[in-house]
Amino acid sequence: MTTWTPEGTSDPLMTRRGGLIGAPLSRLDGALKVTGTARFAAEVPLDGLAYAALACSTIPKGRITALDVSAAERAPGVVLVMTHRTLRSSTGPRLNPPPGFLTAEKAASGDGLPVMADDRVHWNGQPVALVLAETQEQADHARSLIRVGYAAEPAVTSFADARTRGTEAGAFYGEPLSFTAGDAEAALAAAPHRVDAMYTTPPHNHNAIEPHAATLAWDGDELYVHDTTQAVRHEAWTLAEVFGLPEEQVHVSSPYLGGGFGGKGVWQHQVLAAAAARLARRPVRIALSREGVYRLVGGRAATEQRVAIGAAADGRFEAIIHAGTVAKGRHSILPEPFITGTMGMYSSAAMKAEVRSADLDMLSNTFMRAPGEAVGSFALESAIDELACEMGIDPIELRLRNEPEADPVTGRAFSSRNLVQAYRAGAERFGWDARDARPGTRRDGEWLIGLGTAATSFPYVRMPGGAARITITRDGASDARARVEVAAHEMGMGTATATAQVTAERLGLPADKVEVACGDSSQPGLVMAGGSQQTASIGAAVIAAHRELVGELLKLAGDDSPLSGLTPDEAGTADGGVAALDDPDRRESYESLLDGAGRTEVSAEAAAPPPAEMGNWSMHSYGALFCEARVSAVTGEARVSRFLGSFDCGRILNAKTAASQFRGGIVMGLGLALMEETLFDERAGRIMNPNLSEYHIPVHADVPPIDILWTDIPDPHAPMGARGIGEIGITGVGAAVANAVYNATGTRVRDLPITPDQLLTRTRQNITLYG
Repeated sequence: MTTWTPEGTSDPLMTRRGGLIGAPLSRLDGALKVTGTARFAAEVPLDGLAYAALACSTIPKGRITALDVSAAERAPGVVLVMTHRTLRSSTGPRLNPPPGFLTAEKAASGDGLPVMADDRVHWNGQPVALVLAETQEQADHARSLIRVGYAAEPAVTSFADARTRGTEAGAFYGEPLSFTAGDAEAALAAAPHRVDAMYTTPPHNHNAIEPHAATLAWDGDELYVHDTTQAVRHEAWTLAEVFGLPEEQVHVSSPYLGGGFGGKGVWQHQVLAAAAARLARRPVRIALSREGVYRLVGGRAATEQRVAIGAAADGRFEAIIHAGTVAKGRHSILPEPFITGTMGMYSSAAMKAEVRSADLDMLSNTFMRAPGEAVGSFALESAIDELACEMGIDPIELRLRNEPEADPVTGRAFSSRNLVQAYRAGAERFGWDARDARPGTRRDGEWLIGLGTAATSFPYVRMPGGAARITITRDGASDARARVEVAAHEMGMGTATATAQVTAERLGLPADKVEVACGDSSQPGLVMAGGSQQTASIGAAVIAAHRELVGELLKLAGDDSPLSGLTPDEAGTADGGVAALDDPDRRESYESLLDGAGRTEVSAEAAAPPPAEMGNWSMHSYGALFCEARVSAVTGEARVSRFLGSFDCGRILNAKTAASQFRGGIVMGLGLALMEETLFDERAGRIMNPNLSEYHIPVHADVPPIDILWTDIPDPHAPMGARGIGEIGITGVGAAVANAVYNATGTRVRDLPITPDQLLTRTRQNITLYG
């Protein structure tokens, strides 16, 4: 059986056209969600449920000196008030520190801090008490009655202050965030054309439509958790470590998520709810408010980035320098890796890239959609636009002149790179040739109009541990059906739908005959929904399980079967049955094989091979982004009136869900460009805008028509020929918008978000300059 391998054998599905691969199927979970049938973590009914509310600290660092919970304990409906004193008593469960993400294969905690272990306070918003009550309203009221006294200690709550105290070298996934080739500073100084500027991005908070929540219960020493998580197997292992249990005694279920974006791992609320449930001997529901998410769940950290580019007279880069500092929670191990996109994007004679981090006494920052690339691309792609304007070269042409032949850092061949094709197709569709390079020349009444562009990339990732189980069943006289089980996650991006399409195409079944079961720690595989890697991980696992399934099906073939004597390498599946690869007429249906063996089902499970392809080739998704922006000469307001994304991400498995993913990423990028910013009171290290009234995200009126196209050229080294699409959409959007704003106004914005106060005075001056 010809099948994909990470060493280089292509997947036969990647070139098959006219079937289910690429078809615009509607999401399998769509109807369930719009009718309210899909049950989310905060909706799971359990008898005897108690409701939790958290009281959180109001200082960034210090000790709790007084903790009066007596009024809360007397409040109506209160079941339990839990504090560090409770957990340190002889009756409290012993809690081990949760393993921080990346410290072990299955570690999923946002930090490694002990949970409510003592009187220490590590950030403003840390839980200091938990109330359980018969209703949520009673729990919330009782929480308001808790009185806490503190002995505050000097804390670092300002990014500027943290930088002056010293920085340390950053690392990401165990690799240093630094790279040097040649003497970039000397090459920059010698270059006839150069730009050298600082760019800043603010902290951002997670705002998934479904806030974090968990419904959980103990059955003896078995813990059952219904959670909203991107990592069911990782969470089960992490909670088992916290409570000192064997991993198999923790069961995590998360069939539906209302968005994740990197923020839905293990945070303190799940641990505290589980501890309270054990103490109260009752099921517990904990549902964070929107403010609660801001207090307990990390987001994207602030960055300060220097980008310097030196170019020869023909525009070819002689030096690229991308270096700077990120803010980092003192107990976080995840510095924002803003250089990762730069290192694989352009050819340059010399390069220097480095991320350093400065520690603050704040909530641990964490992954947020396209960590590193989303903000790093803003700085890099803005600087390239600045250089193009300085040299009088079209910004697209300057990028194409620096297209690398191989990976600039590793020297590996690209598995598939069609960015030039994506750029040319996008420019033609967008009407880029109508752009006037002179800023401020297009106007519609009070609105100045400009066009901008940016390139984008995001690495291909396939983490080890993927596995899947495929079962073919037949009930009575019914047609055969298939069920795929994998411990993956449906967060709204269409994972289950694409998996059904791929599996149905492999088995030769209609898509409606394939059921996908995911989101449970009892299922096969270690598949985190992160790094845009789920499709590749599931796809590789399904390939492996399919191969095993063919072998199991051949075992059912009798001596008189047309399949008799065939080996798994000589057979495949198509048209609802198994057939010889060299003679498709030599076949037998699934129904016939099952009936002949007196069986109602046949099943096979297998693990995907290690991701050797990532070490053999340079693998990335790519895109070319185009933006039309309008800026009011009266108010300085910037609005995006048109946007186009042209992508090269290998084979597209579902045209409808892929377009939604691309558009969703772009919308999130518009928020990054124009409005999103977490505001800190640096006197107390407290977030000042922990709600959607004051933390602004795009609404319908902010989102213009977004045109999407893609190359659909299969990557021969990826399962199904497909690379990730979940994070490429947000990457580069900030720069495309900023570059369009410059073209409209002549004002170069290097500090996100782009707000009227940055544009108003300078834009009015530039209007006079440009007439």
